[in-house]
Amino acid sequence: MTVCGLARANVSDIDAVWEAVKEAEDARIHTFIATSPIHMQYKLRKTPDQVVEAARAAVAHAKSYVSDVEFSAEDATRSDRDFLCRIFAAAIEAGATTINVPDTLGYTTPSEFAELIGYLRANTPGFENIIISVHCHDDLGMATANTLAAIQAGARQAEVTINGIGERAGNTSLEEVVMALNTRRDAFHDIRPRIVTAQLVPTSKLVSHVTGMVVQPNKAIVGANAFAHESGIHQDGMLKHRDTYEIMTPQSVGWEASRLVLGKHSGRAGFTARLKELGYTDLSQERINELYRRFIDLTDRKKTVTNADLIAIVEADLQQVPEHYALVSWRAHSGSDGQAEAWVKISAGGVEREASATGNGQVNALFTAIDQLVERSCTLESFHIDAVTPGEDAQGEVSVRVKCGGQVYNGRGVATDIVESSVRAYLMAINRAAVATEVTV
Repeated sequence: MTVCGLARANVSDIDAVWEAVKEAEDARIHTFIATSPIHMQYKLRKTPDQVVEAARAAVAHAKSYVSDVEFSAEDATRSDRDFLCRIFAAAIEAGATTINVPDTLGYTTPSEFAELIGYLRANTPGFENIIISVHCHDDLGMATANTLAAIQAGARQAEVTINGIGERAGNTSLEEVVMALNTRRDAFHDIRPRIVTAQLVPTSKLVSHVTGMVVQPNKAIVGANAFAHESGIHQDGMLKHRDTYEIMTPQSVGWEASRLVLGKHSGRAGFTARLKELGYTDLSQERINELYRRFIDLTDRKKTVTNADLIAIVEADLQQVPEHYALVSWRAHSGSDGQAEAWVKISAGGVEREASATGNGQVNALFTAIDQLVERSCTLESFHIDAVTPGEDAQGEVSVRVKCGGQVYNGRGVATDIVESSVRAYLMAINRAAVATEVTV
């Protein structure tokens, strides 16, 4: 596996990247500079000749550290084509082994992008000896289409992200590109990406949990509705033959039917074995004991426990931060008028504190009470609820984004009571803010 670090085209950035990747078995340095007229004039304040020389020098400096060097022309799709040929030729001459063509603003179209790749291949000396890479943004909703068009035109590296997350409207989605290549090999020169597709959905969920960025239900491949068929016509066809309305199987990308995993009377050994089957192989005994306790608590409130439930328990635990503020207990009630009263007790530094508050609903009242206890000025930016599994007794997973002191922090809580999930998610975000404040100080 190659470990790559990104650096602007200057010596200090490249030196810093080298320090970060030098222990990797296969290290790469990726350096870039803007090439569009507007960027060169207003951002860089450099002439085209100066930009070419900066690119040449940056690649040469990176080459002094590693044999594998990638060069990018930022805003390539709004750059002069002949200037791109010139700067890419200079980078290749200086030692670049991969040339990346970014659609930095998500501006181009598939046909334009494919034509650009073809033009660069035909008019850039040395292009036949390097790997052509592309990096697309989704501002106009064409990142995946542009990436696939570039692959058809000769690109052999695609810079992508899980769930398409990224700057502004996001980047090209890894799962969409991988499954397009796998499903339509006839259209893409039989290119076979080295990706274990059955890990796409689990990885998507992991990234969503860690970042707090929820995957939209109708997201291709990894969205909850990606393989749902509601139309009567579609359902009839599916019952007669799955290929009528499915071009890939849910199992091929990691959508597995949840099955009963363990029960209330399951032993610790069986629980530990199941965690290992789910991929959690490096948990300490102390952590396993804590997870087992949470599992037993869950079986008191939920009749059937599935793989998804176990994953939710583990991921919630793995994302915990030092608890400056630990939840001790809470109560809340509300009436038909929407007004709610809440009481919360937390522990901070071994000292228990409690507060009461009213609000527009139980969650709002609880959050207000917590704000009084933590003495921080925090604002709820977003709030999202998901059911971990189907059923009335399903665990509720709440994700929040909370702004404290000008910074935004993610929090996540899982419980069979969505109000408790909300409280735990909010406290996780505030604890992250407390940790960040400690580090800053």
